[in-house]
Amino acid sequence: MAYRYRCGECGFSTRWTTESEAEDLSVAHYADRHPQLVPGGSVEINRKNPEAVGCLPLIGIALLLFLIIASCQR
Repeated sequence: MAYRYRCGECGFSTRWTTESEAEDLSVAHYADRHPQLVPGGSVEINRKNPEAVGCLPLIGIALLLFLIIASCQR
């Protein structure tokens, strides 16, 4: 999963990253831009894995198995 924090005071939002890094970025933003306020805002969760390659590995494995089966029948 990936997380992104949005500032409750301005239009700032962190990049999609890990939960702890997004929180650190949010706290750093509040310290820099809103030092008199307690960090707040909202968090968004992207449940998709940003590093996933989808079904590509399954297609590759299926193709490899097909080639093995085809070569064994000769």
